[in-house]
Amino acid sequence: MRLRACCPKSILIVLLLVAAVVSAQEKKPPQLGVFKTTEDVCPGYILISPLSAQKSFLLDTAGRVVHSWQTDRKPGQASYLLEDGSLLRAGKVDNFFQFPSTTGSGGQIQKYDWDGNLIWDFAASSAYRMSHHDIEPLPNGNVLCIVWESYQRTVAVDAGRNPNRLTGDVLWLEAIFELKPKGLNGADVVWKWSLLNHVVQDWDESKENYGNPADHPELVDINYMLRPVPDWVHMNSIDYNEELDQIMVGSRTLSEFWIIDHSTTTEEAKGHTGGKRGRGGDLLYRWGNAQTYRRGTIDDRKLFSQHDAHWIPKGLQGAGNVLLFNNGMQNSDQDFSSADEIKLPVLDNGTYHRKPDVAFGPAEIDWTYEYPGELFSPRISGAQRLPNGNTLICSGTQHLLLEVTRDAEIVWMYRNPKRFHHPPRSEQPRNRKTTALPADLPQAELDAMRIPGGIPLEDGGTMFRAIKYPPDFPAFRNRDLSPKL
Repeated sequence: MRLRACCPKSILIVLLLVAAVVSAQEKKPPQLGVFKTTEDVCPGYILISPLSAQKSFLLDTAGRVVHSWQTDRKPGQASYLLEDGSLLRAGKVDNFFQFPSTTGSGGQIQKYDWDGNLIWDFAASSAYRMSHHDIEPLPNGNVLCIVWESYQRTVAVDAGRNPNRLTGDVLWLEAIFELKPKGLNGADVVWKWSLLNHVVQDWDESKENYGNPADHPELVDINYMLRPVPDWVHMNSIDYNEELDQIMVGSRTLSEFWIIDHSTTTEEAKGHTGGKRGRGGDLLYRWGNAQTYRRGTIDDRKLFSQHDAHWIPKGLQGAGNVLLFNNGMQNSDQDFSSADEIKLPVLDNGTYHRKPDVAFGPAEIDWTYEYPGELFSPRISGAQRLPNGNTLICSGTQHLLLEVTRDAEIVWMYRNPKRFHHPPRSEQPRNRKTTALPADLPQAELDAMRIPGGIPLEDGGTMFRAIKYPPDFPAFRNRDLSPKL
């Protein structure tokens, strides 16, 4: 075969045409709305509150808005639909005091009725305290919230903090408040737990809480620190188990979740005895990063900046297990996300099994869904078990929702309008056992799932979490759920 020679000008034209085609493909925006659906999708309506919007939306499985709430502020950050049709929503205050507005700050808790009327508007913030990230509605109508408590350097040092591990003049610890709504703008604090009462340290022998953290997994090492900032714990989720009367909270920076007893009085919650389990406010269980209490190494670590740790509710597959979104970490072997399910070693008396001198189990994750190189959200996000056994996954910074089966088949995919760009990610697999692998996706679906590089996108579709409610959820009774957009 004879090849025809090309002149330099012709070569240049060909190269420019190829570059133009490649550039056009790279700049093609990802598909929006629902771009995959099957008959296996779980029916229901999905609640989302985009982080840059002052609206919360209820979507059907076709991605259409069937209801919305106009609010007076951005979320701060979780939202829940209640059985009476009202929206319980964390909001951002106007004055953040010392708490940056970009780290999950909230400070306001609100309730809107179905018609959008504001019926409760409580300022859960002050110069030294601020509710943040998540809230949890209780069966009795009260609300649990996680709260930053800012303490001066002297208080931190008195609690055994190594002064060399302090950055600045304050240290933030965490608290849990149970609020009983009172009128339009009020609330009574009817129960409280504070981390300050449950820390251990081996820095200063003169302090009462001096001890080896490995001998006290029920306490938190006040000198364990993965990043040098006042917000060294950074709780981002809270959940309640009515049957056990226990609370679960998740720490992003420590990469573990804790379970504490809610059956205590506020006074008992300050100490180490009392309540149904006789442990006071000490941790009943912790899991995810045994390095925090010196019962493991980096190779034993299971969680990486996780969000949305919660019990799977009764009546659903895996009930009683913990489901969460394991975010992963950029620039590491864990630079992709997964939805993970953990079977708790709970005993009949509501305590948790642990052999002496070892970390809390289990050693392995019960079920996981991961897609290295495609599914990755380094912050926010969540996962939810659905009535048909599927799992709804919210990859918040990808603006992506997907529903997967137990066998890792993707049956539904949705991208929220107004998108957010993240740089390319490594496809290096995580070094841990996987019990469920995702099915191969067609190239067209992979192209729709990933966010192309180099596109200036508006940060409007970012979601802290998404929750799907079944069609027979009491809030929908006699409501108009026809598409509005």
